[in-house]
Amino acid sequence: MGFVRKTPAGRHRACWRDPAGKQRSKTFRTKREANAFLAEVESALNRGLYVAPDAGRVRFGDYADRWLAARNSEKTTAARDASVMRNHVVPRWGSQPLSSIEHSAVQAWVTSLGERLSPASIAECFRLTSAVLRSAVRDRIIGFNPCEGVRLPPRRRTDTDDLTISREQLPRLLTAVPVQYRALVALAAGTGLRWGECAGLQWDALDLALGVVRVVRVAEEVSGHVTIKPYPKSKAGRRSVPIPPFAVHSLTDHERAYRTDGQLLVFTTGTGEAIRRGTFRSRVWKPSLQRAGLPMALRFHDLRHSYATWLVSDGVPINDVAKVMGHEQTSTTLNRYTHSTAERDRRVLKSFAAFSLPPGNE
Repeated sequence: MGFVRKTPAGRHRACWRDPAGKQRSKTFRTKREANAFLAEVESALNRGLYVAPDAGRVRFGDYADRWLAARNSEKTTAARDASVMRNHVVPRWGSQPLSSIEHSAVQAWVTSLGERLSPASIAECFRLTSAVLRSAVRDRIIGFNPCEGVRLPPRRRTDTDDLTISREQLPRLLTAVPVQYRALVALAAGTGLRWGECAGLQWDALDLALGVVRVVRVAEEVSGHVTIKPYPKSKAGRRSVPIPPFAVHSLTDHERAYRTDGQLLVFTTGTGEAIRRGTFRSRVWKPSLQRAGLPMALRFHDLRHSYATWLVSDGVPINDVAKVMGHEQTSTTLNRYTHSTAERDRRVLKSFAAFSLPPGNE
């Protein structure tokens, strides 16, 4: 039990022991204030909600550094989060004591970010800020998370969100891609593999005789350095995907022209090194789009979007599409990777083909 005692200076000191057994105290002007504070402390101790009065003096930046260092994240995730924290979060909150961060201040910060960042980037900034403060609550440094109830700007679709490559456009694109990288684009378009799954593909996971690729490794790129991770993005990511004939043909030509003894990776640079995404985008992908006369806003990842859209448009069951895409939930496939297509529009209009207005009502 805590107690209150009068100090030689005539003030009143509330004394108690924290959950670790350490003696704590805080001085007040009146005995009533000390007793009221002590009652709150004892109530928090009994409910397991105790927070040391001086704990919140820890600065956000110092605590965030410890929080980032303690996480068990993939290299790419850790690098991305560290960049967001360094460039956007710490400049605003780094020097501020955790206990002084208020809900209204967080809301104002989120609103101000809308002047220079996209809704997706704002969501990342907020996610990390809230995660740090939520951890501080668990560590009994602050009593509540001031991020709770903060409203984020809505993510609105843009006119480039639904960009896909049609099967009629694909031959034009493949022809425009340099020969050394043509099989890479053909594989992505014909299997829906992610960039890291293509860049990290090794010859032992490719069976051209059976027309199957096994996704068992992925390439990770952090600060321009590529490493091969011996497992895919998720449990569902480890999968076998059938390769269509056009991609098998392109990969066969690629093997004949570029495979060398002892080479593990299927796709490499001219010097035999792993392909870096940014370099491929600027030197191969963008020029190929321009030569093919396709929208420059198309991304390599849109080959994956297009692949899923083609399968769904052809009536492939969504469960099967999700499996070859490496999704754990079919909702992911439906929400992210199927877009409006001319084939779908034609099917919708076909349902009204026999409909006409009665004579005299036209």
